[in-house]
Amino acid sequence: MRNPTTLSLIALAALLSACAIPYGSQPVAAAQQQITVLYDAFGQVKGLQKDWGYSALVEFGGQRILFDTGDNPDILAANAKALGVDLSRLDFVVISHRHGDHMGGMEYLLKLNPHVRIYAPKENFGVFGASLPSTFYRKDEQLPSHMRYYDGRPPETMVFGSAWPRANFELIDQTKEIAPGITLIALVSDKPTTLELKELTLAIRTPDGLVLVVGCSHPGLDKIIEAARSIDPHIHLIAGGFHLVVAQDPAIAQVVTLLRDTAKVDYIAPGHCTGEPSFAALQRAFGDHYLYAGLGAVLSLGARPHPLAVALRRPIAFDSEDRTTYQILFARSDDGRSDDSTFFASSVSKTPRPDE
Repeated sequence: MRNPTTLSLIALAALLSACAIPYGSQPVAAAQQQITVLYDAFGQVKGLQKDWGYSALVEFGGQRILFDTGDNPDILAANAKALGVDLSRLDFVVISHRHGDHMGGMEYLLKLNPHVRIYAPKENFGVFGASLPSTFYRKDEQLPSHMRYYDGRPPETMVFGSAWPRANFELIDQTKEIAPGITLIALVSDKPTTLELKELTLAIRTPDGLVLVVGCSHPGLDKIIEAARSIDPHIHLIAGGFHLVVAQDPAIAQVVTLLRDTAKVDYIAPGHCTGEPSFAALQRAFGDHYLYAGLGAVLSLGARPHPLAVALRRPIAFDSEDRTTYQILFARSDDGRSDDSTFFASSVSKTPRPDE
């Protein structure tokens, strides 16, 4: 039988679990439309870990979409927990392309949410898995069966493995609407350093125009914008990596002209591989239509996108992992193997504080 102290602690834990909802993990209201940057190498929110890579939680129209997973699973986990973002509650995931700084956090995602649908580019023999008709290779029927693939009787479709064999991948080869108003734009890079790299861009139709979330823009912002304008000619916002990190000033100036004057994009929120000189040039060009999108930034969408106040998770705010820990520890207390005050204090102290 539990002693009074244990009962009091259980009641307190239950109350806190029900009432202390961490920032970013509230049930999605119909009006909640925002992008939260979970992973990047620059930012001004203390208590988050900066690293090269990109990940953002996109919430729109009741959908919770994780776009990319950053470079390191431990850093993704730490930042998501500090911001109170529950990655076990997602409608789907989009991996923009195969580079490690956009998919390296997959281990944490799959540990937390092993069955979530993950959209990724379809590539022959790619890390996300692939399939090909067995007609792709030449055959020689004169050879004896022991010298022929599959003894001369190959399957109609040959399926190739993934780096994450149990993940629920859906591979995208062509631009496709995956939910009402939500499209994945599939393009291929023709740039020398990323030749034939396939990349997905998330495009969301809103009453104010198209919102684009880009990973690294390897195919080029010009091609992405051209494809996007076939969905909606009015581009309201572009967020993510613009791939200008090593670009010289003339190339940066061309992109500025493309975004501001040619495509007439309303707002931009550049991050990740956009590059420091490009941040400066784009901020000068767009003025108050340039949205700061560093690590931890939360951008409210709508007619006038703007940054929201950011608060890290409060010291006592339980996610599903915390609740499981408490259940185990309270169960142990019944057997006399743990002291209530000790495990209560240690559990609370593990939660990140805003000033850490």
